[in-house]
Amino acid sequence: MVVDDTGTLQLPWLAQPLLDAWRGHRGHGLLVHGSDGVGMLPFALTLAQAWLCEAADADSRSAPCGRCGSCRLVQAQLHPDLQVLLPEVQRRELGWLLLDDKAEADDKRKPSKHIRIPEVRGVIDRVHQTSARGKGKVVVVHPAEAMNLQSANALLKTLEEPPAGTRLVLTTQDPAALLPTVLSRCQLLRLTAPAASVALAWLQVQGVPGPAVLLAAANGQPLEAQRLASMGISAEHWQALPGAMARGQVAPMQGWPLPRVLDSLHKVCHDAMAVTLGGVPRYFPVESLPQGTSLSALSVWLQDLNRVALHEGHPWNEPLMLDALVAAAARALRRSDSPLT
Repeated sequence: MVVDDTGTLQLPWLAQPLLDAWRGHRGHGLLVHGSDGVGMLPFALTLAQAWLCEAADADSRSAPCGRCGSCRLVQAQLHPDLQVLLPEVQRRELGWLLLDDKAEADDKRKPSKHIRIPEVRGVIDRVHQTSARGKGKVVVVHPAEAMNLQSANALLKTLEEPPAGTRLVLTTQDPAALLPTVLSRCQLLRLTAPAASVALAWLQVQGVPGPAVLLAAANGQPLEAQRLASMGISAEHWQALPGAMARGQVAPMQGWPLPRVLDSLHKVCHDAMAVTLGGVPRYFPVESLPQGTSLSALSVWLQDLNRVALHEGHPWNEPLMLDALVAAAARALRRSDSPLT
């Protein structure tokens, strides 16, 4: 979602953070703290595009023009002075491949979810070459926590003393997951969710039905709400989910990837606990949530969900795991005065 040839910023809530980064960034390392649902990667790429923009007034504007040769190369994912470090699984999803990546048809390995040390070293080698277009070089690392200890250490020297004209933008959902030595070499910029009115207006333009319900389901993150809609999750489907879980119905989550299942069950659990304690639910309308549930049963369920989430990358038998998770949800959401409790 970089700026296209119309010069339009596709995610309007990023305009102010881009201006803040343009005016306030003084070093060569920037750490963007936010979430994918708000647009961390689009923000990092758009900022990189702005730094590399060759428009006549590029040095006085915080957004790229979208029309110069440099911007068009970024749009085509071919800019020689922009290096984007992503886990292999995301590179394949987004088409932002490294030079050494094999075609998917020729590579039978399961794509890695980590940024590996040879990939970091390859990018370091390229940033030490002369800038191809004379505007410097930019490295985007998304997300930085995908680097393991060895990969992060390999990047440290470049992060501390990059070649002249080189800037690095790292993104993270959790700064505490990064090495202190990485944190200390970066200026932090927090990317927050947009105002609900801005997010709803954008979702309506995108044609997302029931945007208010899906925006709440996504915790105020518009890109996540759009992602839910693209999965075929309607507002009605989402509102019916707590009741379906209380009845032990697997069908509403059939075919969902395990991380999505766990995230949704965590949200049902959170809101059920909030209602039980007399609070206000965050993700579901209060009328859609089961009433009279046991706080102790919900607490046990939350602990079970957390244990499974720690191992969500394990090669589970997903249909059996889904059955087990929904059965546990039904037990936890049963009324405390039920004779089956």
